Amino acid sequence: MEIYKNLGGDSGVTRYEVGATEIKVGFRDGSLYLYNHLRPGLATVEKMKALAVAGSGLNSFISRSVRKNFAAKLA
Repeated sequence: MEIYKNLGGDSGVTRYEVGATEIKVGFRDGSLYLYNHLRPGLATVEKMKALAVAGSGLNSFISRSVRKNFAAKLA
């Protein structure tokens, strides 16, 4: 997994892994979630991928727009 840059300095996101139609996001509390083309949908996942690579805004986007609409809790 890639380390999330956290350019804002206050993100709950710590790591991520990008796949073709999915993204796995790890959080400060040790939890790991899968988001994919089914939940929350491809357009949302593509936005999440871009934010993850940019290192800014991913935690806020998840909190505001995605919430509990994840495909699976992996850890």
